[in-house]
Amino acid sequence: MTIHLPQGPYEPRATPLDLAPGGAALASRTVFSAAHVVADPYADISPDSPAAVDWDATLAFRHHLWSHGLGVAEAMDTAQRGMGLDWAGAAELIRRSAAEAKSVGGAIACGVGTDQLPPGPASLAEVRSAYEEQLALVEGSGAQAILMASRALAAAANGPQDYLETYAHLLRQATEPVVLHWLGPMFDPALDGYWGSADLDAATDTFLQVIAEHPDKVDGIKISLLDAEREIDVRRRLPGGVRCYTGDDFNYPELIAGDERGFSHALLGIFDPLGPLAAHAVRVLDTGDTKGFRELLDPTVELSRHLFQAPTRYYKTGVVFLAWLSGHQDHFTMVGGLQSARSLPHLAKAYELADRLGLFPDPELAESRMRALLTVHGGSR
Repeated sequence: MTIHLPQGPYEPRATPLDLAPGGAALASRTVFSAAHVVADPYADISPDSPAAVDWDATLAFRHHLWSHGLGVAEAMDTAQRGMGLDWAGAAELIRRSAAEAKSVGGAIACGVGTDQLPPGPASLAEVRSAYEEQLALVEGSGAQAILMASRALAAAANGPQDYLETYAHLLRQATEPVVLHWLGPMFDPALDGYWGSADLDAATDTFLQVIAEHPDKVDGIKISLLDAEREIDVRRRLPGGVRCYTGDDFNYPELIAGDERGFSHALLGIFDPLGPLAAHAVRVLDTGDTKGFRELLDPTVELSRHLFQAPTRYYKTGVVFLAWLSGHQDHFTMVGGLQSARSLPHLAKAYELADRLGLFPDPELAESRMRALLTVHGGSR
């Protein structure tokens, strides 16, 4: 039955892709999905209140990802760190998710930042202390640590040397190898000039110097700059044994597939809605079938580029919207009220692109929820 979307009439597909949980463990690539959080829509909170999280639905979604063989990257940008989820909420999320991961043998890595610092300037010593507190909690939970880029460090650092000294101090504190995360300003404008320079070549040199001086403490790097050529260049300059986890939600199929000189693993926000399909594609790649892998993932890039279009930091709205349409949660409410961050036409296009891919386990449910959204926010036709 035709549904009238803002972009025009659309005939929804009748059957989804057959992407049941289970299957062999992923072998050729290490793959993490950065997972979203589910808000509690019945919590009586004000705009200044801490986030109210529906813990059952949030943890159920992590089990969904683990059931398909994916790792979970927890308390990251996708979970609205710094955009609705404060450190207290993130700490509880880390503790709960790490315990659930242990119960099923699921892989988990968690974000370590400095977002417990109060607003305003912080000293480098305060930044280090905040990082240390979060690192201790993550490692104490049994999860791998991801050292996230810090707004406070970006504001406090006077140049590359401050970054080199701060990260050297943190890596000495880490008990296990960590993932270093370079999040570009398209995801968070406060991170412009990270690594001590707005010149990306100079910043890259500083980033690589941190790794070169502590290769035994760096499991890998996650680059989220939406620049495939730069990621490939950095990947080729890494010390042996240090992995590159692509965070490029625009170019992930080619970066994961790789070339004759290497490939990227993955730690991606787009693998929240694409989880089952992404896991299936990597299993195809495990057989050596790069062409089959690309045939599965290349068609998803249009959806990803749509969700991550500028202002990119609001991609979380589309991710949660698709989780609602897919039946992973019963509502389209987000912490911080972020469900209002994208327009109705943007969401309707996301629905169409996801439906064409066969991503919705129950296409009829997705269609009925899309119709309800149109009725409430745009008027039915």
